[in-house]
Amino acid sequence: MLRTHLIAALTAAALTALAAFPSVGTAGAAPKLVTEEFMIAADPGTQLFVRNKRPEDTTQFAPERTLLFVHGATLPSEATFDFPLAGLSWMDFIAQHGWDVYLVDVRGYGRSTRPPEMDQPAASNPPVATTDVAVKDVGSAIDFILRRRGLSKLTVMGWSWGTVIVGAYTADHNDKVERLVLYAPVWLQSAPPAATASRPSGAYIAAPPKRERLQIGAPDDRKSDLMPGFDAWSAVALATDPVGSKQNPPVLRSPAGVWQDFRDYWDIGKPYYDPARIKVPTLVIVAEWDGLTPPEQAQALFHKLPSGSDKRFVEIGEGTHLVMLEKNRMQLFREVQFFLDQVRQPN
Repeated sequence: MLRTHLIAALTAAALTALAAFPSVGTAGAAPKLVTEEFMIAADPGTQLFVRNKRPEDTTQFAPERTLLFVHGATLPSEATFDFPLAGLSWMDFIAQHGWDVYLVDVRGYGRSTRPPEMDQPAASNPPVATTDVAVKDVGSAIDFILRRRGLSKLTVMGWSWGTVIVGAYTADHNDKVERLVLYAPVWLQSAPPAATASRPSGAYIAAPPKRERLQIGAPDDRKSDLMPGFDAWSAVALATDPVGSKQNPPVLRSPAGVWQDFRDYWDIGKPYYDPARIKVPTLVIVAEWDGLTPPEQAQALFHKLPSGSDKRFVEIGEGTHLVMLEKNRMQLFREVQFFLDQVRQPN
């Protein structure tokens, strides 16, 4: 209960700090949304946090109106997709368009079960929660949603590392995916890093969210303008870690399995999955100033997708890796929504 109150208080503070953002409500009265939260079983002893939002009057559910968000390497889903700016989160935005929207935290993130290795010093164990494990966890969440709604497929959207998770899942399970959104996707660099020893090698990493890393690529004199409330949002993100948030200074713990995968795959020029095996309509979208997953990587991935009219590439102007939390986020929201709502043409 204390943790819930802490997050609520920090969210209120963040909204005050972010008052400089313009209101971004949709035209007309927005539908009232219903929120439900679940802990679903993955492996024995491991539960995954799932949140659902949908319009209150929704009585019928369909694959073309159901979506699951998947987070990146260091931040849980609720701090990424359901953080309200001017009273509206991305999750709210999609739900207000008549969608049944879900998010999930992979084990070790947010409210999902933390592996026991994360209660020990990081150096005491090898990296936990690799992409193999994350794909399995996301598959558990997808199966839960499909059973709950009596559906055969749904749309999935990943951000950053989450694009690797959902891309790999879709390549193996095209029959369960209606549409795919790869936002700020990880792909091969044009020149692999000269040294990979700096990749975290322990079980997890523990650090606060840092503007200089997450907004790398933007002109230095524009970063604060893009996201004036970074510190307030960071406090809310830190509060999702009940252990790290109590340290001095507070840190956000996240599994280091993703960094092991970089050593084993991306750093040596080996992709984790094959985009050519993805057979569903796919949107690849990235921001102009994204220095972590730059547009040229997204374009390279886009060209690996099968040819056809069902794939789309979009670049958002004046945004970084965090464009979903920046003042130009509505460009992102609207471009993604246009793709989501597009009627699929028969084969």
